[in-house]
Amino acid sequence: MTKSRKTPAKAAKRPAVAPSRRTTTLTPVQRFDEVLALIEAARRRAYQAINTELVDLYWELGKYISKKIASAEWGDGVVDELAATIARQYPGMRGYTRRNLFRMRQFYDTYQGNKKVSPLVTQLPWTHHLILLSQTKHSAEREFYMLAAIKGRWTKRELERQIVTGAALRSDAPAKRVSPAVTQTHPTAIDEFKNAYSLEFLELREGHSEADLHGALLRNLGRFITELGRDFCFVGSEYPVQVGNQDFAIDLVFFHRGLSCLVAFELKVRKFEPEDLGKLSFYVEALDRDVKKPHERPSIGVLLCATKDDEVVEYALARTTSPTLVTEYQTMLPPKALLRRKLHELYARLAPEVTSAASAEPASHRPTNGASSPTFALSRAKSRAFVGASS
Repeated sequence: MTKSRKTPAKAAKRPAVAPSRRTTTLTPVQRFDEVLALIEAARRRAYQAINTELVDLYWELGKYISKKIASAEWGDGVVDELAATIARQYPGMRGYTRRNLFRMRQFYDTYQGNKKVSPLVTQLPWTHHLILLSQTKHSAEREFYMLAAIKGRWTKRELERQIVTGAALRSDAPAKRVSPAVTQTHPTAIDEFKNAYSLEFLELREGHSEADLHGALLRNLGRFITELGRDFCFVGSEYPVQVGNQDFAIDLVFFHRGLSCLVAFELKVRKFEPEDLGKLSFYVEALDRDVKKPHERPSIGVLLCATKDDEVVEYALARTTSPTLVTEYQTMLPPKALLRRKLHELYARLAPEVTSAASAEPASHRPTNGASSPTFALSRAKSRAFVGASS
């Protein structure tokens, strides 16, 4: 008997399914990043507008108080009465104590005769001005830090750090050591570099190696760029260049937006030696030939060393045809006594320049930001935005 073989049932056809696209899950912040960016930009503009009005108000109040006291119409007791009246009229509004009102007077008296600086005072928050008034003693020093803080967009903490580390001294033009080629190819470059950089935030131990310095700079790259200047943009570390059949690595390479050029940094944890310039010049030439874009300007080389003998540096740079400069780094805050002595030397050198410039300036000058009278300016302080911002 023949067994019948069961034929297997045909499998049901599955409907064709289109290949699914991979979807990337976005976080809420990523999904609405454009909207959030608009809000953040508006907040920054609002803060800047509030700060401008606030500082302008303080200028007007300082001017009013200064003129009343100068004309002998007011004594110190009247300022006490003014502070009490403001406190009663605007309960909860801070920043108008007797002490702060006299600070406003000092603020106006300090800058009202400076034609260069007075139009810029509203570009810094009031807390920055309090630091400048209390921690700087000379008009040239104060002007330097104000302009640098505006350009670098320094925070309050960074401004204090730059003052403590003596940035005005480290940026002193006569102390800078650059080759003639730097000023020929980049006439404004001397203003973009310092004769010494303060790297105390790296917390390097004594006897550190180049690898220690290099690694610490990379770990604190944001703070290092702040110390260098906001126009410096990081390009690479141990940046590779090939010349002939040999490979070389430049310690650090940046691009400077203002100068529109590449900047090569070579690190040395010892004293400067003249032969160091040969290697640096070689790297600058390699960048210009093989890396620089056609629209960019000639590259600059910076030798960042632990110490240097300025006379040796001057001799070494005198005949150098490559745009290079030599600077040093500091890993500790300078002693206060040394800083004071150096500042006094700077003041003495600047004194003739300041005196001649002051004689050519008008007797008074004010920031041009719209408020024309103390009464009008004070009425604007009723805005809640000022509450808390004035402290």
